Amino acid sequence: MIETVREVCELGEFRFECGESIPNLELAYETYGEFDGDNAVLVCHALTGSAHVTGHRRGDTSGQAAAWWSDIVGAGKAIDTADYYVVCANVPGSCYGSSGPPTENPETGEPYGTDFPPVTVADWTRAQRRLLDELGVGRLHAVVGGSVGGMNVLDWAMRYPDDVRRVAPVATAARLDAQCLGFDAVARRAITTDPNWRGGDYYGGPEPDDGLALARQLGHMMYLSKASMSRKFDRRSAGRDAHREAFPADPAADFFPYRDVESYLDYQARKFVERFDANSYLYLTRAMDNYDLSAGHESDADALAAFGGEALLMSFTGDWHFTVEQSETLARAFRAGDGEAAHHVIESDHGHDAFLVEPEKVGPPLADFLDEGLSGRAITDTTEDDGVDVDFAPVHASLFPR
Repeated sequence: MIETVREVCELGEFRFECGESIPNLELAYETYGEFDGDNAVLVCHALTGSAHVTGHRRGDTSGQAAAWWSDIVGAGKAIDTADYYVVCANVPGSCYGSSGPPTENPETGEPYGTDFPPVTVADWTRAQRRLLDELGVGRLHAVVGGSVGGMNVLDWAMRYPDDVRRVAPVATAARLDAQCLGFDAVARRAITTDPNWRGGDYYGGPEPDDGLALARQLGHMMYLSKASMSRKFDRRSAGRDAHREAFPADPAADFFPYRDVESYLDYQARKFVERFDANSYLYLTRAMDNYDLSAGHESDADALAAFGGEALLMSFTGDWHFTVEQSETLARAFRAGDGEAAHHVIESDHGHDAFLVEPEKVGPPLADFLDEGLSGRAITDTTEDDGVDVDFAPVHASLFPR
């Protein structure tokens, strides 16, 4: 039986990158397995994830009872909790137990709301480092994460290059491009124009569920590829009865079809507003949008120059959110310094969600990397040693055709 610990750690006063501070930063975290002094693996969650990365959770009140990477983390799995001491912490600004907009401001006795300091990926990394200090973990065997969690991984390689042997940024990039920034801006506008948002001071009253639902629907559109959407939904109709039930006041319900893709997005939106906080969504998307690996440096390579360990970049051919080309750019940046890097491209048409829904493709190279480094048998580097590109599989550069 692998031991699982679920706790909230009080880290005391914490000064955020913006210069503001709070008197006591709390981090919700979970650990799995036993620490032997040399086997710690930090897993960084994606945008709306939690510390609950694997296993069952009874009596959970965080709103997210389901583990988000159980197919990858666990006994006998890619990140084997029988061998590694796995740590996952909910990032500051979120709403799954760590300090954020919904938590109580000790100075007022009310939720912080938008008085909570703006958070950055750097704040996440610094908070994780303090948590690990409290747990007695010094140098990490590895840091692993996908999507914005992959940005968190990159920040570890840049900020604490001597504290980690191996990093695995999955389905990520050094920064968001303009298209993704635009989608996130519209998602935030959906929240802030909801009349129930009230400047973020909605706790105890009606919440901006309509705005948050629209924001989540935009997110799902970003996470799927054209091929996966066609396969899942095509142009199929969910039926007019479903339309009337979902939108009883819609005068077009008896004429236009309510399609499967609409029904799916509406279902996902309803489930999301039950478990997530609108202000936290604003904070975390801002942190992701603001992240730029090269900030304060001459280039990405300069930012990673001090990292002397090994890096495994993993990307997916159908991911237009964080593309294969963006991962290859990161691989080159790692190679330009003291570190070694391989870029493993996975053939997939699932879109950005592939790192969550295709564990059979993610697990083998990740397991080999953790166990054997870049010499792992399942790792295939897509570039030559001199950095010259080989042919990539096609990538969806945009969700929409020109």
